[in-house]
Amino acid sequence: MSGSPSDPAAVLALRDQFGDRKPPDITRKITACVACRKQKIKCHMRDGEPPCTRCKKRGLSCTVNKSLQMILESDASWKHLMTRKIQVLESALGKVANHLSLGELLEDEMDQEDDVAEQTQAPTPHRAHSQISPQAEKHTPLNFEVVMDPDSGPAAIPGSVVSPIAIPGNETNRAEQDIITRGVITVDQAQQYLDIYQNRLDHFLYRIIGDRRDLTQVRQASPLLLAAICAVGALHLATADFEKCYQEFVSIAASQTFSRRNNVDDVRGLCVAAFWLSGISWTCVSAAVRIATELQLHRSIFKALNGDKTHYQRTRLYYLVFVCDHHFSVAYGRPPMTRQDDAIRAALQFLETEHAVEDDARLCSQVQFWSIGSEIYSTFGIDVERPLDASMIEPLRRFSISLDRVRADWTQRFRQNEYVGDYPRKGVGLHYHFAKLYLFSMAFRGIGRPGFKSPDVALDIDEIANSAVLSATAILRAVVQDTEIQSFLNGLPTYFDLMIAFAVVFVLKVSTKYATSVRVDTSEIRSLVSDVVTVLKDVTSNMHPRHLLVSVAKGAESLLERCHPQEIQGPVPSNAHVTMSQPTFDDSLFNISSEWNGASFDNFFMGEFDFLSNQDAMNNYQPDLNYNSMQNM
Repeated sequence: MSGSPSDPAAVLALRDQFGDRKPPDITRKITACVACRKQKIKCHMRDGEPPCTRCKKRGLSCTVNKSLQMILESDASWKHLMTRKIQVLESALGKVANHLSLGELLEDEMDQEDDVAEQTQAPTPHRAHSQISPQAEKHTPLNFEVVMDPDSGPAAIPGSVVSPIAIPGNETNRAEQDIITRGVITVDQAQQYLDIYQNRLDHFLYRIIGDRRDLTQVRQASPLLLAAICAVGALHLATADFEKCYQEFVSIAASQTFSRRNNVDDVRGLCVAAFWLSGISWTCVSAAVRIATELQLHRSIFKALNGDKTHYQRTRLYYLVFVCDHHFSVAYGRPPMTRQDDAIRAALQFLETEHAVEDDARLCSQVQFWSIGSEIYSTFGIDVERPLDASMIEPLRRFSISLDRVRADWTQRFRQNEYVGDYPRKGVGLHYHFAKLYLFSMAFRGIGRPGFKSPDVALDIDEIANSAVLSATAILRAVVQDTEIQSFLNGLPTYFDLMIAFAVVFVLKVSTKYATSVRVDTSEIRSLVSDVVTVLKDVTSNMHPRHLLVSVAKGAESLLERCHPQEIQGPVPSNAHVTMSQPTFDDSLFNISSEWNGASFDNFFMGEFDFLSNQDAMNNYQPDLNYNSMQNM
């Protein structure tokens, strides 16, 4: 603090330190500036303060050297003043901490001072986005006590008798994580993203956040939910805010990983992110399943059936977690974390409760579809090298009939939706064909292996394989021919993008690599995929470059060019086809396992549909497709 008067107490303390309180006898005071002293001319200063007349006139730097004693006394005065200010600040913070019941906060921080000093001496790795990351909760080992719930019987859950002892002041203020409060986006921007989410996106997923809420209610409910909605809204509006909203969501989610006070709105936020932010979908859904289980959402069905509205809302959220989990168990080729339990089996009874609405019917149709999908996964397992045998044909046909029944039960039940048009009905058809493709593509398990298409199942496998091709082409034709479905693509969750990509890869691979039974018109397949690429390029032209469908469009175009190079295409008869079953081809003609979009992918099958697992970590969002670990056809 140059120019400030010296503090007498600090100066005397400094002199005492050297054993002499007498002021130094300076016989020759420095009164000329450095520039004038070099020229050995008189230096004229007004009031003894630089700049001098000569330096000011010539625009020179004008400084006056001080004696060592003057420098030391000035430094001592500054340190004394800073010490007093810090003491005043600590006193004020102590009063605030006491008011907020955080009395031990300052003491805890002081105890850690030595550790921090040691850490700063060692090199520390760079942490991306450390400037915007919310303060993580402070966690300490818990103490526990044994308790007895007077309302529960002897058959209670064993873990319910042990309860952690709460530690006051051990949780941070969740309001500090609010991305508006933190200045990441403005209130107007947040309102814009909430509007696009509530007026459109939320209706594709049966209203994850439930009844309509204003921005204040969302902010109060969960900073995680707010960040997820803003990130998803910015993605679909293709604004520059997406990156920072995305990083904020990741930071908040990471800071709450070990939180002991997550709520149902945090689960909603994780579901929103899982459905639309492909790079972190599996991480988010696994966290959502864990927290939903900790909150006992699966047990709310019993009170929901008795008319309790709070438990009705908790049950429908559990159904959303179930559907989300199964969406990505398919996409990642991993067993679902949720299972058939009382809540899932009571889905149709849930629709008869007084609070149920049409969105709940759509949600329950998904629960039924994925309940069958879970049984398919459990029945056929994950051994893709094992060909289908006679014992598997009958269960497969029964699953197919079950899917037909679900489609018949729900297709005519739904009507136009004011927010998403005829999606409720058309969505049932798309999910039906997705599920059928998943089921029927098992006909290609073990192809080329001993025992594939054994005589006792050869005709059955031919029929099932042809059905798989029909389901795949039905998906692609819906994308090409239905303009309303095209209008849905910038809004539908990631699962739809993945299934469209899978259908493209499936028909191209079947029409170019395998032979003898599956009769495919190669000209028609090439034309169909070409039309799909054209539609996807048009739809994605105005999308955010981070949207997964942008990568799907580019990848499909690249793969089509490699499967059917334009330069070698000649006239193709209208009835051209390839018949495929046993591989009798030259692998060098078309190596599907080489790189596409910079990422290698092997032979594939839905059960190991691994589009996303090798993407960058949570703080480096890269939604490019990765087809590693796909199963053999």
